[in-house]
Amino acid sequence: MSHPILINVKKLFWYYRQLGDRSFEQLSEVQLLQQPDEVSNSIAVIVKHLRGNMLSRWTDFLNSDGEKTWRRRDEEFEDTLKTKEAVIRAWNEGWDCLFQALDSIEDHDLERLVYIRNEGHTVLEAIHRQLAHYAYHVGQIVYLARMLKGGDWTSLSIPKGGSKAYNTNKFKADQADRHFTDQV
Repeated sequence: MSHPILINVKKLFWYYRQLGDRSFEQLSEVQLLQQPDEVSNSIAVIVKHLRGNMLSRWTDFLNSDGEKTWRRRDEEFEDTLKTKEAVIRAWNEGWDCLFQALDSIEDHDLERLVYIRNEGHTVLEAIHRQLAHYAYHVGQIVYLARMLKGGDWTSLSIPKGGSKAYNTNKFKADQADRHFTDQV
């Protein structure tokens, strides 16, 4: 996988995986399993859904419909992951399947047609569809994690009120890198 678009999408998928990983590190088992209210999903249930979607979409990605006959989507929303270890195992299993599939894609595959629920997509369109879907759910995970941790939350990006300090440090580092590059 050497096409710049494929390299970029893989980096973005890694970014979203890391947001989830860093959220889970801050949460207890109880918090991962906590359902905010009767109609909302716990983080564990969101992870279970993501795993099911990832396994369905990325298993045999180039050769079979992304909605596998063995997938039981409605069951993904049943609360059956009962430990932090089970949640993390499901999370990793889904992402591992995704990255194995991405690693199998060659540059010439980007315009190839694949199907999701019998609807044709180019490989590139299918990748972007899943990237948007996963970003949506990872955003839910991070939001729930932030709410559950309250004041004990460690920001995954620029902390509130920290933009000026972040930018000052970022621009200093970038200028030092540019200065070094100019000297070489």
